[in-house]
Amino acid sequence: MTKLSVLDLAPITLGSTAAQAMQNTVELAQHTEKLGFHRYWLAEHHNMPGIASAATSVLIGHVAGATKSIRVGAGGIMLPNHSPLVIAEQFGTLASLYPNRIDLGLGRAPGTDQVTSYALRRNSSSDAQSFPQDVVELLGYFGEPTTEQRVRAYPGSGLNVPVWILGSSLFGAQLAAMLGLPYAFASHFAPGDLDDAVALYRHRFEPSQYLDKPYVMAGFNVFAADTDDEARLLFSSIQQAFVNLRTGNAGQLPPPVEGYEENLDPRFVPSIRAALSCSAVGDKATIRKQMDAFVERTGVDELMVTAQIFDHQARLHSFKLLAEAAGLQPEE
Repeated sequence: MTKLSVLDLAPITLGSTAAQAMQNTVELAQHTEKLGFHRYWLAEHHNMPGIASAATSVLIGHVAGATKSIRVGAGGIMLPNHSPLVIAEQFGTLASLYPNRIDLGLGRAPGTDQVTSYALRRNSSSDAQSFPQDVVELLGYFGEPTTEQRVRAYPGSGLNVPVWILGSSLFGAQLAAMLGLPYAFASHFAPGDLDDAVALYRHRFEPSQYLDKPYVMAGFNVFAADTDDEARLLFSSIQQAFVNLRTGNAGQLPPPVEGYEENLDPRFVPSIRAALSCSAVGDKATIRKQMDAFVERTGVDELMVTAQIFDHQARLHSFKLLAEAAGLQPEE
């Protein structure tokens, strides 16, 4: 059975706070752990009023401390924003606190706008072009120390924290294949190159000390409810959020709106449908059918499920319905 995992952006809903979003994140992590999900990842974004996971490693530690067995990690850390040594120390610390439970997904996008990127780094010398070298440097910090290594990560050295390459283009696929690392594709919001990237990764994959054969995870939206109509209503929150982002009005996650797509400016409909095409929206039977079709088409080894649902209880219920539809085995 294809593994199911969770990607949480720690959404701040309209009128709520970051503190409440983080509390919701902990509850969702505990809930999905009991339901049998494999891992729980948080993503780095900055200057986004609707996302509470900017200090990603801090929130990962909080979630790992509130759970028992589920793997917890970054999906991902935007490496151009940081020095590899700092990330090695942060995730070496997490791996020391929570052995065999921490993952590190790495992306080369800034996760924000150019002005905010500069505010994060205070210079413009670090950019996406150095991403491959930065990944190799970071892997070196996690490996067994050598006599030639003048700088080491303490903690981190020798811990071999699992590293993933994230991407939404062919670039990340090529890098993951060359380094023999697992690959996660951001098809939950940028699915355009999914099929080509996965095919390229599998074709060029070189076995490594980290992985002996290709391993692909894909992002996938699931909005499950007791009826198809209710699920489509929940789905309207992320549709609104995408329009707001594309029009320069990014904000907190809005409440659902009845008939939103039907009354939307026709200019936005094609781009929203394309961006959110890797989604399952409906009751248990509907989402199982849509999810199975996606897995059959792509052959992915794991689905990283995300759900930007306004109402927290509806979000918890959506993941419960998904677990039941997929036949996950809950904790005893």
